[in-house]
Amino acid sequence: MGDTITLVPELLARRRARRNNSDCGELWSALDQVADPEIPVLSIWDLGVLHDVAREGNQVVVTITPTYSGCPAMDEISREIKGLLSREYGLDATVRLSLTPAWTTDLISPEGKQKLREYGIAPPPGRDATDRVVACPQCNSRDTECVSEFASTACKALYKCHSCGEPFDHFKCF
Repeated sequence: MGDTITLVPELLARRRARRNNSDCGELWSALDQVADPEIPVLSIWDLGVLHDVAREGNQVVVTITPTYSGCPAMDEISREIKGLLSREYGLDATVRLSLTPAWTTDLISPEGKQKLREYGIAPPPGRDATDRVVACPQCNSRDTECVSEFASTACKALYKCHSCGEPFDHFKCF
């Protein structure tokens, strides 16, 4: 069989099923404590980075997918995963990086998008969204303007709200 492209809704369903049907359910739940170092209100699950947790012999193997190749947060996330599993379960974990399937902002959970909004970051729309207006996360006004395509990190753009006057980051759609 040749290469196939997996659609995002299918990826989300597979990821959720892998978590729900895993014999490592307790470890999946524990890893909800590992947050993205750049956006600490988001767990690696909510960000869509946590791909798999499995036992291989006496090892636990955690597979994560970077938001982009070379993402500097992956080293910190790997250390946090290993530290948490060692400290709380006495486990020696291996963390694998997987570039396939590629990460997309559509893998951010609905709860993650709500947490972004509450943290003051406008979440990305779905890639299929027809409405591309970025609403202000502070006052929900749609009277906003992109000030810069780059903000505090490369994955965010800087916006300004004309209603409340607040600047805010918008997580770009990838």
